[in-house]
Amino acid sequence: MWEKIIFCASMCVLTFSFISKKISYSEPSKLSFHLKFFVYYFLCSLLAFVIWPLFLFRPRNVKNSRLAATILKHITKLYDLKWELRGADILSEERGAVVVSNHQSSLDILGLFNIWEVADKLTAVAKREVMYVFPFGFAAYLAGVIYIDRNDPKRAREQLNMTSDVMVKEKTKIWLFPEGTRNKDYRSLLPFKKGAFHMAVAAQVPIIPVVFSPYYFINNKQGIFNKGHVIIQCLEPISTKGLGPEDIDGLVTRVRDAMSTVYKELTKEVITNLPSDYPHTTVG
Repeated sequence: MWEKIIFCASMCVLTFSFISKKISYSEPSKLSFHLKFFVYYFLCSLLAFVIWPLFLFRPRNVKNSRLAATILKHITKLYDLKWELRGADILSEERGAVVVSNHQSSLDILGLFNIWEVADKLTAVAKREVMYVFPFGFAAYLAGVIYIDRNDPKRAREQLNMTSDVMVKEKTKIWLFPEGTRNKDYRSLLPFKKGAFHMAVAAQVPIIPVVFSPYYFINNKQGIFNKGHVIIQCLEPISTKGLGPEDIDGLVTRVRDAMSTVYKELTKEVITNLPSDYPHTTVG
């Protein structure tokens, strides 16, 4: 049953992708840029509408997330994006952990869909407002996504700390974006918020830093949305054993510094490998 559902949904994505390629523009333009994002959001919503009833058989189960990712990852073919995962063995190890990564665009979620199978038992944290975006938000809720109220930091921290049982007992990884918002400046990372680190320390689980290379191929102001290559680098886990609330600041600095170093290295790598006339950008 599941195989047929996945096959049919995947065929829908590929068919729609073919049609969209025919109507897209080859030259950078505002219309082309916004059309591509519209198609991305439309497909995510369409497929969420199709599959959310299936999640009712096992509501709030992270296995629903993996099923959704297996279907939604095919949207990548529409944009000719290559997601290269490095350090997959770090992400695939069965254990409870807090995964933190940089946040550049809603395309991060598409990248996440493409590596979800490697992480296996994985869920994510999102702002509460997303839950009310039907059908995607509701489907994500049934798939085990954790929603927090960013306008109430104390309450948000309590909600994150309550996930300790899920991580430890069920050996589930929880993915967060500690920058808290999309970073449009591809030259550096934004300051990190502390919620993810409080959660990891409270549960005494490791933090797995993950770095996405810069999205040099998209620029809103210039209407650029080209094909691209994104490296997703998993760093060595950082233990929180024995750490307490007083160690949070140092932990945040340690993780951010490690990710910043790798981010700069990946930036140099992807930009150096581009053709000399490629119109890459440092601002989204």
